[in-house]
Amino acid sequence: MVTVVIAAHGELAEALVHTASMIFGNMEDVASVTFKPGEGVENLLNKYSVIIPDTQKDVLFLVDLLGGSPYNAASRFVADKKNMDIVSGVNLPMLVEVLGKRLGGSDLKAMVQTAKKAGVDGIQAFHEWFDEQQMVNSTRAEEGDELG
Repeated sequence: MVTVVIAAHGELAEALVHTASMIFGNMEDVASVTFKPGEGVENLLNKYSVIIPDTQKDVLFLVDLLGGSPYNAASRFVADKKNMDIVSGVNLPMLVEVLGKRLGGSDLKAMVQTAKKAGVDGIQAFHEWFDEQQMVNSTRAEEGDELG
Protein backbone atom coordinates (compact mmCIF):
# COMPACT_ATOMS: atom_id res chain seq x y z
CA MET A 1 0.00 0.00 0.00
CA VAL A 2 1.26 3.46 -0.88
CA THR A 3 2.05 5.68 2.09
CA VAL A 4 0.49 9.15 1.81
CA VAL A 5 2.17 12.11 3.49
CA ILE A 6 0.37 15.46 3.58
CA ALA A 7 2.73 18.34 4.33
CA ALA A 8 1.78 21.99 4.58
CA HIS A 9 2.36 25.31 6.27
CA GLY A 10 0.56 25.76 9.58
CA GLU A 11 -2.15 23.33 10.63
CA LEU A 12 -3.50 22.60 7.13
CA ALA A 13 -2.05 19.09 6.84
CA GLU A 14 -3.44 18.01 10.22
CA ALA A 15 -6.85 19.46 9.38
CA LEU A 16 -6.98 17.65 6.02
CA VAL A 17 -6.05 14.32 7.59
CA HIS A 18 -8.55 14.81 10.41
CA THR A 19 -11.29 15.65 7.91
CA ALA A 20 -10.42 12.68 5.68
CA SER A 21 -10.65 10.41 8.73
CA MET A 22 -14.29 11.49 9.09
CA ILE A 23 -14.86 9.87 5.69
CA PHE A 24 -12.45 6.91 5.80
CA GLY A 25 -12.15 6.23 9.53
CA ASN A 26 -8.78 5.17 10.91
CA MET A 27 -6.20 5.29 8.11
CA GLU A 28 -2.92 3.42 8.20
CA ASP A 29 0.14 4.80 6.42
CA VAL A 30 -1.31 8.32 6.20
CA ALA A 31 0.62 11.07 7.95
CA SER A 32 0.47 14.82 8.31
CA VAL A 33 3.51 17.04 8.60
CA THR A 34 3.14 20.54 9.97
CA PHE A 35 5.62 23.22 8.94
CA LYS A 36 5.79 25.64 11.84
CA PRO A 37 7.14 29.21 12.02
CA GLY A 38 10.88 29.21 12.68
CA GLU A 39 11.43 25.81 11.08
CA GLY A 40 13.34 25.17 7.88
CA VAL A 41 13.81 22.51 5.24
CA GLU A 42 16.14 20.51 7.51
CA ASN A 43 13.40 20.25 10.15
CA LEU A 44 11.01 18.93 7.53
CA LEU A 45 13.57 16.44 6.23
CA ASN A 46 13.93 15.11 9.77
CA LYS A 47 10.15 14.79 10.11
CA TYR A 48 9.93 12.97 6.77
CA SER A 49 12.71 10.58 7.85
CA VAL A 50 10.84 9.72 11.04
CA ILE A 51 7.60 9.06 9.16
CA ILE A 52 9.30 7.10 6.38
CA PRO A 53 12.19 5.16 7.89
CA ASP A 54 11.90 2.52 5.15
CA THR A 55 12.69 4.35 1.93
CA GLN A 56 11.81 1.25 -0.09
CA LYS A 57 8.10 1.90 0.48
CA ASP A 58 6.04 3.66 -2.17
CA VAL A 59 5.26 7.16 -0.91
CA LEU A 60 3.12 9.98 -2.27
CA PHE A 61 3.68 13.44 -0.81
CA LEU A 62 0.75 15.84 -1.14
CA VAL A 63 2.03 19.33 -0.33
CA ASP A 64 0.43 22.75 -0.25
CA LEU A 65 2.64 24.96 -2.43
CA LEU A 66 4.95 24.26 -5.33
CA GLY A 67 8.28 25.75 -4.25
CA GLY A 68 7.30 26.09 -0.59
CA SER A 69 9.40 24.54 2.16
CA PRO A 70 7.30 21.35 2.48
CA TYR A 71 7.69 20.84 -1.28
CA ASN A 72 11.39 21.71 -1.29
CA ALA A 73 12.13 19.28 1.53
CA ALA A 74 10.05 16.55 -0.11
CA SER A 75 11.83 17.09 -3.43
CA ARG A 76 15.16 16.56 -1.70
CA PHE A 77 13.77 13.48 0.05
CA VAL A 78 12.44 11.84 -3.15
CA ALA A 79 15.00 13.09 -5.69
CA ASP A 80 16.81 9.79 -6.13
CA LYS A 81 13.87 7.49 -5.36
CA LYS A 82 11.65 6.16 -8.18
CA ASN A 83 9.15 4.80 -5.65
CA MET A 84 8.18 8.26 -4.36
CA ASP A 85 6.55 11.32 -5.88
CA ILE A 86 5.10 14.71 -4.96
CA VAL A 87 1.92 16.50 -6.01
CA SER A 88 1.48 20.12 -4.97
CA GLY A 89 -1.75 22.05 -4.40
CA VAL A 90 -3.26 19.62 -1.92
CA ASN A 91 -6.96 20.11 -1.24
CA LEU A 92 -9.70 17.94 0.25
CA PRO A 93 -11.09 16.63 -3.07
CA MET A 94 -7.57 15.56 -4.05
CA LEU A 95 -6.95 13.82 -0.74
CA VAL A 96 -10.30 12.02 -0.73
CA GLU A 97 -9.85 10.72 -4.27
CA VAL A 98 -6.26 9.61 -3.61
CA LEU A 99 -7.26 7.76 -0.46
CA GLY A 100 -10.14 6.11 -2.30
CA LYS A 101 -7.82 4.94 -5.07
CA ARG A 102 -5.37 3.71 -2.49
CA LEU A 103 -8.06 1.55 -0.89
CA GLY A 104 -8.71 0.10 -4.34
CA GLY A 105 -5.09 -0.98 -4.55
CA SER A 106 -3.86 1.64 -7.01
CA ASP A 107 -0.15 2.04 -7.50
CA LEU A 108 1.87 5.22 -7.04
CA LYS A 109 1.69 6.30 -10.69
CA ALA A 110 -2.11 5.96 -10.79
CA MET A 111 -2.43 7.84 -7.51
CA VAL A 112 -0.33 10.72 -8.86
CA GLN A 113 -2.64 11.01 -11.88
CA THR A 114 -5.69 10.82 -9.61
CA ALA A 115 -4.30 13.56 -7.37
CA LYS A 116 -3.66 15.90 -10.29
CA LYS A 117 -7.09 15.38 -11.83
CA ALA A 118 -9.06 15.49 -8.58
CA GLY A 119 -7.23 18.58 -7.36
CA VAL A 120 -8.32 20.48 -10.45
CA ASP A 121 -11.78 18.93 -10.85
CA GLY A 122 -12.63 19.73 -7.24
CA ILE A 123 -12.46 23.45 -8.02
CA GLN A 124 -15.80 24.62 -9.39
CA ALA A 125 -17.75 27.85 -9.57
CA PHE A 126 -21.40 27.26 -8.74
CA HIS A 127 -22.99 29.11 -11.66
CA GLU A 128 -20.63 27.64 -14.24
CA TRP A 129 -21.20 24.15 -12.87
CA PHE A 130 -24.97 24.65 -12.56
CA ASP A 131 -25.28 26.02 -16.11
CA GLU A 132 -23.25 23.08 -17.44
CA GLN A 133 -25.50 20.60 -15.60
CA GLN A 134 -28.58 22.32 -17.01
CA MET A 135 -27.17 21.96 -20.55
CA VAL A 136 -26.36 18.29 -20.00
CA ASN A 137 -29.84 17.59 -18.62
CA SER A 138 -31.47 19.53 -21.45
CA THR A 139 -29.48 17.60 -24.05
CA ARG A 140 -30.38 14.29 -22.41
CA ALA A 141 -34.05 15.22 -22.38
CA GLU A 142 -33.96 16.16 -26.07
CA GLU A 143 -32.14 12.94 -26.92
CA GLY A 144 -34.73 11.00 -24.95
CA ASP A 145 -37.53 12.50 -27.09
CA GLU A 146 -35.84 11.35 -30.28
CA LEU A 147 -35.49 7.82 -29.00
CA GLY A 148 -39.15 7.54 -28.05
